[in-house]
Amino acid sequence: LRKLVMRAFTSREIKALAPGLETLCHDLIDAFPQDAPFDLLTDYCTQVPVIAICRLLGVPEEMAPQLLDWSHKMVAMYQARRTRETEEAASRASSDFSAFLTEYIDARRSDPRDDLLSQLIAAEEAGEKLSTEELITTCILLLNAGHEATVHAMAIAVKTLLEHRTPKTALAPDAIDQTIEETLRFDPPLHMFERWAIEDFDAVGHSFKRGDKVMCLLGAANRDPVAYPDPHSFDPSRKGPVNVAFGGGIHFCVGAPLARLELQIAIPKLFARFTNLRIAQPPQYANLYHFHGLERLVLHS
Repeated sequence: LRKLVMRAFTSREIKALAPGLETLCHDLIDAFPQDAPFDLLTDYCTQVPVIAICRLLGVPEEMAPQLLDWSHKMVAMYQARRTRETEEAASRASSDFSAFLTEYIDARRSDPRDDLLSQLIAAEEAGEKLSTEELITTCILLLNAGHEATVHAMAIAVKTLLEHRTPKTALAPDAIDQTIEETLRFDPPLHMFERWAIEDFDAVGHSFKRGDKVMCLLGAANRDPVAYPDPHSFDPSRKGPVNVAFGGGIHFCVGAPLARLELQIAIPKLFARFTNLRIAQPPQYANLYHFHGLERLVLHS
């Protein structure tokens, strides 16, 4: 299953989104208020990933608000302080999204299009194909992880670049990849994630048994002084190991190529259009777990 999905996410389908993403970014920027503060989180960072997901799956872009609503309700299950009402809302959203996808999957089986859903339906590994249930699960993963984390990563990256008065050269085509990796290392959209030990092992003076829950501190790993000299400094030219903002190993985020593409396109476009972009209100981080993101990012152009 993972091989099939990873192959699809690193295929031409992802790269084919680039020209459309550039146009989308310009259209969203054109709609910003003129000579007035605006919330980049709602006006830009939220819109780019969800519309990209619509295009990737081949569903109408008019569905973006509905996809956002489903995503927010499902993801609320992962966060602290959830209630019975939260659980019921997540269950309804999951059922509604699954029903919606089932119709689309049935249609794509008989009439394939040039989209990721059609590619996943056709994908095969050692004679095995994805079932309808596996396709739905994959799409839910794409919607939840591909949207929520990318929104936070984009807003935090812009905030970081502005606060550190990062030179425009760091956003040049030959430097943007490295700059985005440093924003992800410096302040990732997920600081912590749960995993389970699959076998007994000892590490840093602790003994773990098979089945033990382990909290992986991604934010701490990205500030490891052994791996990154002067780790608490933001340095777009930093050389070093790949950050773990997207996890690693068998749990490496399947949507990482899509997230990176969106960041590499959306952020330079924003700064290219506004040469005097500045923070209009002090940014505040939202009281979230396990996501790590801003409540809003009010800017002035």
